[in-house]
Formats: sequence, structure tokens, C-alpha cells
Amino acid sequence: MFPNIDPKKMQAMMKQMGLSQSEIPSFKVIIEKEDGDKIIIKNPSVTKIKMQGQESFQITGDISEEENLSGEDIKTIIEKTGCSEKEAKGALEETGDLAEAILKLS
Repeated sequence: MFPNIDPKKMQAMMKQMGLSQSEIPSFKVIIEKEDGDKIIIKNPSVTKIKMQGQESFQITGDISEEENLSGEDIKTIIEKTGCSEKEAKGALEETGDLAEAILKLS
């Protein structure tokens, strides 16, 4: 972080400022978004940082996103109910569940 500073001195300075950090061994981190989609981070490096009573996390790794609406779910709803793709998507977004979306449109 700073050149020519001894790591032990750096730790002491961080402690004086009320800053501490620790590594959290992790296999996978999943962040669930409000819209139901997920951000999946595989092989993560997770650092927990505590400063002035607040905790935050720094995460790096291989990132992928998983959408709540899958093409297969939409096709299934269309096949079972005979509705349009737009109606199938709307029902699935509203209910968040394949079976409930089919019941809603039946």
C-alpha cells in the first residue's frame, strides 16, 4: 500500500486509526438482488474491513449473473396456458414462481 513501510508498523498505524481487516475463507458468494436476480462470485477473495464501528466487505473473484426468469420457465408457461410470451414474462415476474404463474394464467 505504502512503499518502504514495515508491515508491522502499518498494522500498528491501522490499529491506531481504528481500522482492522481480516480475510474470510470462502467458496462462493451469492448476492440476491431486489429483482430476484443473483450475482454469483466463485473463487472469491473476501476481506472484512472494520473501521469506526462500521463493517464492510471487499470481494473479488469470478463473477457471473443468474437471472430470475429463465427461457425454459417462460416456454413452459406458454405451453401450459397458451398465453403470449409477454403475458408469461409478466406473470413470472409478478409471482416469482413457475407454478403460481401457470395458475394465474390458467
